[in-house]
Amino acid sequence: QVQLVESGGGLVQAGGPLRLSCAASGLLFSTANMGWFRQAPGNQREFVATISWNGRRSMSYADSVKGRFTISRDNAKNTVYLQMNSLKPEDTAVYYCAGGSSYSTIRSSDYDYWGQGTQVTVSS
Repeated sequence: QVQLVESGGGLVQAGGPLRLSCAASGLLFSTANMGWFRQAPGNQREFVATISWNGRRSMSYADSVKGRFTISRDNAKNTVYLQMNSLKPEDTAVYYCAGGSSYSTIRSSDYDYWGQGTQVTVSS
């Protein structure tokens, strides 16, 4: 059974940093492409960042987070991270970790596995 468990969410002031983690089990993590999505109240789930299985060849970001967020992975720890800097109130959302076999995709429908989400709240 595949499990993705996010952690690291919380309340932070605008301009501050936060790092999310997603621990994976039950899948061959070293060959899985991983992504982060987010969903704010009343909005659809949106793409944030993705990283390819080997972590080097392909990383993509939503325009709204480019230059502020960094996705990375540690295949030895079966964990993917999202380092978020210079946070803005509009970054407030539930953040979801996702995994799948599709390479470097920004479409949520291409991901096979999802975590339960972690709340990030940015105060102004």
